[in-house]
Amino acid sequence: MTATVPAPARTRGSRAGASRRSGTGRDPLERQQRRLFWPFAAPALLFYTVLFLVPIAYSAYISLYKWDGMGEKTWKGFGNYQTLIDDPTFHTSLENTLTILVVGGLVTFAIAFALTLALREMWGRMFARSALFFPCLVNAMVFGASAGFIFHPSGPVNTALRWAGVDDPPKWLSTDNSFSMITAIVIWSATGYYTTIIMAAVDQIPPYLYEAAELEGASAWGKFRHITLPLSWDVVSVCAVLWTVSSVKIFEIVLLFGTANTNPSVKSWTTAMYVYQSAFPQSAVPKLGLAAAAAIVSLLMVAVFTLALRRLMRRDPIQF
Repeated sequence: MTATVPAPARTRGSRAGASRRSGTGRDPLERQQRRLFWPFAAPALLFYTVLFLVPIAYSAYISLYKWDGMGEKTWKGFGNYQTLIDDPTFHTSLENTLTILVVGGLVTFAIAFALTLALREMWGRMFARSALFFPCLVNAMVFGASAGFIFHPSGPVNTALRWAGVDDPPKWLSTDNSFSMITAIVIWSATGYYTTIIMAAVDQIPPYLYEAAELEGASAWGKFRHITLPLSWDVVSVCAVLWTVSSVKIFEIVLLFGTANTNPSVKSWTTAMYVYQSAFPQSAVPKLGLAAAAAIVSLLMVAVFTLALRRLMRRDPIQF
């Protein structure tokens, strides 16, 4: 019969200590990082809650009432949302916003990629990048005012067209063309911003990948499809989210197409303009409940598009 020799106390203690360490699964450095998480994150979370979450919750609360901002609130439930469903002006505003979001986004990123490919090997590309980024430093209303001067019926564009023999130049700033002009201004002012970001991502791609592709006889489209786009995909997905958020907030340029006494044409309104006109009408009672409901719908639209983009553009990371 074989006797079982008990393990030494030191061995049992060391095993117990190892078991405790494995049970926690954290080394001292990780525990210290966890202790420091809340002291550093709490101020940011507090500001985020006060400046973002609380206003959003209050807007959702106001959207359930009829209120002019001065008198008593009148309960409407989801009546304001039903008003939005039945309001053709909101339909136009929502359609315009989606047009800028989708069509304007596709055109903006197509131009940004084209400029990235053209400037990748160009001498002086840093200066070109700075020049492209410069419009982002200027307020959007400056571009609207510039467009109003350039495309005025007696402005430089129409004057040049008359010199070229065009007797009846297009009415660029008319009601029917105002939304097209707004979309063009938005694309013009945003293209440089996204080009600069994408160029920064493309600069990180090793040159030997392009050299190997050239040795294999790859065309410019092939290098873009198999090298540039996959290796900058993470940055492009972030840019897509940024564009989604910014396109829903377009307001100043639309407002500039009106005058001191008249509002911009309803045909050029966006959802942000609809919110503004509902909350601060020129000759009517403010409808803060309706404005809050439109703002909540815009927020939900941004959330849906952002989640859809993140899911559709999710890719496995590529190491290079």
